[in-house]
Amino acid sequence: MTIDGELVVFIICGGLTVIGALGMVLSRKAVHSALFIAMVMINLAILYVANSAPFLGMVQIIVYTGAVMMLFLFVLMVVGVDSSDSLIETIRGQRLFGILFGVALAVLLAGGIGTALTDKGDVGLDAANEEFGGNVEGIANLIFSDYLFAFQATAALLITAGLGAVILTHREAWKPKVTQKELSVARFMVGAGHPGNKPNPGVYARHNAVNTPAILPDGSLALDSVPEPVRSRDDSLIIDHRVVSTVVELVEGEDQN
Repeated sequence: MTIDGELVVFIICGGLTVIGALGMVLSRKAVHSALFIAMVMINLAILYVANSAPFLGMVQIIVYTGAVMMLFLFVLMVVGVDSSDSLIETIRGQRLFGILFGVALAVLLAGGIGTALTDKGDVGLDAANEEFGGNVEGIANLIFSDYLFAFQATAALLITAGLGAVILTHREAWKPKVTQKELSVARFMVGAGHPGNKPNPGVYARHNAVNTPAILPDGSLALDSVPEPVRSRDDSLIIDHRVVSTVVELVEGEDQN
């Protein structure tokens, strides 16, 4: 057996495909599994192109790796699925159905591989492409004739997956939404603080930055003038009142002069 470029591509891409498939199954984090699936799809696309099927290779990258996998990753990032969620059955009997579908897929793959190895009547991909004038024309003839129902069913499944992704990102509010009337009443309650419009970050402060608390007329700090995300990561600047007093004295001295 001679070693040519096609064999080298098959060994490299086939090995990476098997590694990616095993990584997808054995990964404990859903994001890692999704990345391994993307790795499998990219290597399959390379194998399609190497076997004179450039249209399938481009579709594999553009549609599945570029669109479907990004959809999966988007849902995983938004929903926040971790390894503990995979141990909880949200649908009763889903593990049993998963095992049955896995066995059925294995039987289907074994049958397809066995037919390909024993059937000697194949004409090759080049001859199949020349029959209809090219790879794209041959695929179109099969999609809109023998595999029309399977193609439409696949399209329906992809649309259903997209709708499911949108539904998974929905979360119920854990507390009722505060109305404008309730906000107005709470602003004027005793001990609520400053009832009027509050200053923006940096007002009367030494630094005019978003993480610098504003200084109220009485000299106290308006900590809530800093955006909540900045306060949550403890990135607010500390106001030096001595510097502020010095600036006030200089300003008053200039006004008197």
